Amino acid sequence: MTIKKNVPPIPLDDADRAILKLLKDDGRVPFSRVAEQLGVSAGMVRQRTQRLTDNGVLQFVAVTNPLKIGYHTMALIGVKADGQRLKEIARQIAAFDEVIYLVITSSTYDLLVEVTCYDNTHLLEFLTEKLNSVEGVRDTEAFIYLDIVKEIYTWESPEIPAIIKPAGEAEFVDT
Repeated sequence: MTIKKNVPPIPLDDADRAILKLLKDDGRVPFSRVAEQLGVSAGMVRQRTQRLTDNGVLQFVAVTNPLKIGYHTMALIGVKADGQRLKEIARQIAAFDEVIYLVITSSTYDLLVEVTCYDNTHLLEFLTEKLNSVEGVRDTEAFIYLDIVKEIYTWESPEIPAIIKPAGEAEFVDT
């Protein structure tokens, strides 16, 4: 996901917000069930979901648990980099298989890089053989995860109303 400046938000109405709320709870729920809960047609839910997907508001992904598939070490790495080449350096680092999240920041570190590795040896190899070999990386600091207390992949807009009601009591019109 790329953050773009000066891009107006996609306008959402109450129906869009209600659909997003229900899909956030279970992205595999059938459109017919969403429609039933909102008191609208499945076609409306399908159309709106497609529009939200096409506009980049919504995406459906399968999220795996790295610990269950052999990755036993996760870390957040702070990277200090050459400011003149920051975006290029970020793109090079993002291309590494171990990298699952990368942001450019305005803090002590120019980049924060989240990685998954099989074990500490793999993490050490990543740090020494891959990350530190990128031209322009000046310094790194790895924060190895000991425990994940909270991990979410969605967030709610403060504007999402509580409009989900029993069938027949929806507050918006089917379009």
